[in-house]
Amino acid sequence: MIRPTLLALALFSVINSAAASPASPLPHSPGTPYAASGLADRIVLTPGANPAREMAVTFRTDTHQQASQLQLAVALDGPQLAKAAHTLEGTQLSLDTENGPALYHQVRLHDLQPDTAYVYRVKGAEGWSEWLQFRTAAETFKPFSFIYMGDVQNDILSLASRSIRQALRSVANPALIVHAGDLVSQRDDLVHDDQWGEWNQAGGYNYGMIPQVVAIGNHEYLDGTHPDGSESRTLSPHWNRQFALPDNGVPGLKNTTYVMDYQGVRFIVLDGTAALDMGTLAEQTKWLENSLKNSPARWNIVVNHQPVFTCARPEDTEPLKAAWKPLFERYKVDLVLQGHDHCYSRVTSEAGRAASRADRASGKVQGPVYMVSVAGSKMYGLNDRAHLQPDRSAEETQLYQTIDVQNSRLEVRSYTAAGKLYDAFDLERDAQNRNHLSEPVKSLPAERACTGTAGPDGYPCSSRGK
Repeated sequence: MIRPTLLALALFSVINSAAASPASPLPHSPGTPYAASGLADRIVLTPGANPAREMAVTFRTDTHQQASQLQLAVALDGPQLAKAAHTLEGTQLSLDTENGPALYHQVRLHDLQPDTAYVYRVKGAEGWSEWLQFRTAAETFKPFSFIYMGDVQNDILSLASRSIRQALRSVANPALIVHAGDLVSQRDDLVHDDQWGEWNQAGGYNYGMIPQVVAIGNHEYLDGTHPDGSESRTLSPHWNRQFALPDNGVPGLKNTTYVMDYQGVRFIVLDGTAALDMGTLAEQTKWLENSLKNSPARWNIVVNHQPVFTCARPEDTEPLKAAWKPLFERYKVDLVLQGHDHCYSRVTSEAGRAASRADRASGKVQGPVYMVSVAGSKMYGLNDRAHLQPDRSAEETQLYQTIDVQNSRLEVRSYTAAGKLYDAFDLERDAQNRNHLSEPVKSLPAERACTGTAGPDGYPCSSRGK
C-alpha cells in the first residue's frame, strides 16, 4: 500500500532535487561518504541477453569526467594489462541528488569470446579504477553456481551487508548474483542516494566482477500523485543509471523486464509492480509465455519481486497467481525466485506441505518450486498458512541462497546470515524431462518463528504484521 505521508517526498525525489525537504530532512549515512568524486565508484557488471558474448558496465564519477571510458583486455597471467587493453567509449546520464551532481556512465561490451576471462578498468577525472576481472558464459551448457538474495532494502550497510558478504564467502566462484527486488528502501529512513551508496558498498568490488541479475521491486519505484489526485508510480532515476540491462523485455518496460540465457539456464525477469499497479499485466503475461514457449534452455527460472504464494500477507498475489501460475506449470518452470514478504518460504504444492510430502513419497513429478527470501533486517510476521502450506518457512531470519546447476539436477541450499544451513532440496530431472524433488539433508534445524512477543533468538520479536 502506498503511504500518503510520503507522497510529497517521493515527488520531490523524482525530479532529482539537490537537497531534502527543509521541513522534513532525511538522515544521511554516518559520515555522509557518498558524494561523487574524481575516481569512479558504484561499478556494476550486468549480463547481456547472451552473456557469452555481451556484458555491460555502469559506474559513477563527478562531473569533471565527461567521457565514458573503459579499457578492456583478455585477462593475462602477468601484470601487463594496460598494454593489452583497448579503450571503449560509452554514454552518460547526469543525476543531481542530496549528495550533489554526478555522472553515471554506461559501456556495453559486445563481440566477447565465450568462456573467457576478461579484465577492465574505468576512468575518473583523477585516474583509472583498479582492474576488475570477469568471465563470460560458455556458449552451451556448463555447470555453474549462483547466489539468490531476497530483499536487502533496510539497514543495508549495517545489517544486510552481512548476508551479502556471507553468501559471497560461501560460494567459491559464483557465476551470478540474482536479486529479487527491493535492493533499497527509497522511503524515509535515509537519503535515497545514500541508500544506493550503501548497496554498492555492501557488495563492493564483487558487483563489478560478478554479473548482477536484478529484478525491480516496489521500492525501486517512487510513490507520487497524478494531477487528479490518484496515486502514481515513477521509476527511480537511479535504476536505469545503476543497471544496463538486456534490451529485450516488454515494450515500455525494457528497463525492468528482460530474458537472459546463461549456460543452459533461461532467466526470465518480470516487473510485478508494473503488472499490479501500472496496467501492464496482460503485456507481461504475453511476453512471459513467448519467453517460455521459445526457451532453448535446460532449466527455466523466473525472478519476480511479489510472490505468487505469500508467507506474510493475508492473501496471495491473486492477479499474478491467476495470470502467471498456469504458464509456470504449463511450460514447466523449475524455480520462481521472489522477495517482498520479508520471511522465508518454499512452496511445492498449493495444497500444502503434507500433500507435497505425500507426492514426494510416491515419486510424483513436482514443480515449479516457489521461493521467498529476505536478506535484510526488515521482518514481517508469518501468516496463518506459513506453517501448513510451505514445505519450510522462517520468521525473523536473514538468509541467502546458493543454487548449483547441473545437467540433471538443481541443488538449492538456503543459509541463515550466520552461515547455518536452513533448508536444502534438489530437483532431479528424469529421462522424460520431469522434475522430482528430494530433501537430501535430514537434520535441519527447527523452523524459526516468533512465539508471542519472543523471537527465535531469545530477543523480542521484531517481525510486524501485514
